[in-house]
Amino acid sequence: MKITLLRHTEVDEAYHRCYNGHIDIGLSQRGQTQAKLLAKEFESRRFDLVYCSDLLRTRATIAPFVQKDQAIYTQKLREKSWGKHEGMTFDAIVAEGEIEYKSFLQWIEALDGEEYGVYVERVRLFFLEFLTQQNAEDILVVTHAGIIRVLISLVQEISLEKAFSFDVSYGGYLILETNSMTFSEVKY
Repeated sequence: MKITLLRHTEVDEAYHRCYNGHIDIGLSQRGQTQAKLLAKEFESRRFDLVYCSDLLRTRATIAPFVQKDQAIYTQKLREKSWGKHEGMTFDAIVAEGEIEYKSFLQWIEALDGEEYGVYVERVRLFFLEFLTQQNAEDILVVTHAGIIRVLISLVQEISLEKAFSFDVSYGGYLILETNSMTFSEVKY
C-alpha cells in the first residue's frame, strides 16, 4: 500500500511559524496557486481512498483536485490543539512569562491543549492501524506538518524532536510504502 501524505498549502503570512492547531484559517493567494499546481501534478493518479483533515486550510488545498468529492473529512487528521496558545508564535508565548523553554518535550507538554501523548496515539492509530487495514493500494491523506512529523517519528523510530527538525513545506508531500515502512518520493 502507498499512502501519500500531503501537507496543506500556504496560509496567510500572519499565521506562519505559529502554533495554529485547530484554528480554522484559509489559504493565502500563493497557497491557492500551490493547490491548483498540486491538483495538476496529481490529476493522473487515481487514489483508492482520499482522507482529509476537516480544517479549512486542508479542505481548500484539496478543492481543485479531481477526486475532491471522494474525500472523507475527519478530525483525526487535525493538527494538535494548542488551546489558549493557538495562533501564537514561540516568542509571543515566551513573552507571556508563563512557560520557559527548557527542552523540546518539556515545552510541548507545557503548552495548553491536547495532551501530546494523546495526539501521538491518535496519529499512530489512524495511520498504522486504521489505514493499513483498508482495502486499498493507493491512499491520499491531506493533513498538517505536525501529523506528518509524528508519523515520521513513529515509522523511523526516531525522537519527536528529531522528526520536528524536518522542514515539511507548505504543499510538500511524501509517500509511505507500508509493505517496507519506508518513505519515498519525498518532495518538501
